[in-house]
Amino acid sequence: MPKLIENPEGRLVAEARRQARERGYSAVTIRSVAAACGLGVGTVYNYFPSKDALLAAFLLEDWKECLRAIEAAKAARPEASWVLGEICRQLKAYLAHHRSIFHDPAAAQAVSPVISRYHGILREQLAAPLRSFCPNDFHAQFLAEALLTWTVEGREAAELLPILEKLL
Repeated sequence: MPKLIENPEGRLVAEARRQARERGYSAVTIRSVAAACGLGVGTVYNYFPSKDALLAAFLLEDWKECLRAIEAAKAARPEASWVLGEICRQLKAYLAHHRSIFHDPAAAQAVSPVISRYHGILREQLAAPLRSFCPNDFHAQFLAEALLTWTVEGREAAELLPILEKLL
């Protein structure tokens, strides 16, 4: 009789996250994640078609958490400068939390086409909480793009926010 494992998909995602954080993108393999979870490699493929899909699962979970934090900050303090700052803080924290992926050359090669394909979606998600402060959608998209681009480039909120606030 096959053994039943509670929440195998969640366990796989958690293990992939742990391995990526501790050992980096290149060290994570379907085989290493399966072994650590006590599952067969084929079982992993039942849930995730590739290593990148497995890693994308926890990146997406964490991204959704950032978006929830931004919305919560806006609800608690609906001021444009506060929301801009929170977006900056969340982006910076997300990048720092996943440094092992975003700073790994092999990961950059694998993730780069995906990021380009979803860049517009990221911009749209960041523009959403800014719309109520902006005269039109273009302004919100522009601010979101600036925050996304410059935060990824390593600019600090103290440098960005005074410029962006002038656009409001």
